[in-house]
Amino acid sequence: MARAATVTIDLDAIVHNYRLAKSLAPDQQALAVIKADAYGHGAVTVARKLQSEVDAFAVACIEEAVELRVAGIRKPILLLEGFFTADELNYISEQNLWTAVHSDHQIDAIASSNVSKPIDVWIKIDTGMHRLGFAPDEFMAAYERLKALPQVGNLVMMSHFSSADDLTSPVTQAQLEVFDALQAQCPIPMSIANSAGTLMHNRARRNWQRPGIMLYGSSPFSDQPALDAQLKPAMTLTSEIIAIHDLQAGDAVGYSGTFVCDQPTRVGTVAMGYADGYPRQAKTGTPVIVNGQRTRIIGRVSMDMLTVDLTGLDAGLGSKVELWGKHLLANEVAPWADTISYTLFTGITRRVHRKVKG
Repeated sequence: MARAATVTIDLDAIVHNYRLAKSLAPDQQALAVIKADAYGHGAVTVARKLQSEVDAFAVACIEEAVELRVAGIRKPILLLEGFFTADELNYISEQNLWTAVHSDHQIDAIASSNVSKPIDVWIKIDTGMHRLGFAPDEFMAAYERLKALPQVGNLVMMSHFSSADDLTSPVTQAQLEVFDALQAQCPIPMSIANSAGTLMHNRARRNWQRPGIMLYGSSPFSDQPALDAQLKPAMTLTSEIIAIHDLQAGDAVGYSGTFVCDQPTRVGTVAMGYADGYPRQAKTGTPVIVNGQRTRIIGRVSMDMLTVDLTGLDAGLGSKVELWGKHLLANEVAPWADTISYTLFTGITRRVHRKVKG
């Protein structure tokens, strides 16, 4: 291996985080959400590790489910966005996939299908996200239609939080009230808890939890250090120092000279850039760890490299650099690039060397 840019995936950490989700509602069930290539961690690899642990998996769409089935994953898989065209239904039926249904045209397609086995359906309700789902006053009609179809097996009521990561927002409780009112009319299994709901909202923990980002060791909350301590980061992004320059006050660093040294400064160049998936938007001051010591990025991130402040550090050529991971949480890095950990994880590109352990 030549260039040192490496992403290391810790599968045991993912198992730990799934078990944490299960422990918060031990008498209920939990999907492991592995859409978007398991948030950049490798869907097939993660699914193989979790297959003996999980109640079921969840992905966004049928392409992601097909990849898992081809790889030998046999647990049920929920399609969170549902199906897009009627020709998906035979595969869904034959392969024991579950599908979200969020519109009348999907019910029409199921009613017109000739599937070999009934399909389990998760009926999506729009309780306030206003993205997908039946309006609350449309739900019972959709439920009655689906219940009457021989092509439909088990039914689950689902919705999605818009603001569960904001503990001061009244929206979450309002969504739960809508959900509860419908459940009183239709006592079928329910699912509304995403990672934030699973971790911090007792009322959200229903028959099925849907942990996503927490599986990968990142909290959906920005100000809950106790949660950070319970979760184990599963992705560590590293590289190394490939050049060092000693600059003087007034010297500029990087494209457009956006950082100008105000004192003698030792600058290290790191083999990591936005073509690797490190965010170009990361500002001067973004934390990094070099040879076990915290420091900062200075200047602009370029395509293949970035620069860090080595002034006063015990570091040299070849020193290890952690961009995020077990010693520097992605949640701490992300705000410096005006983003969230989800985009950091899913943005890693294929030229970064990948290691898997656990």
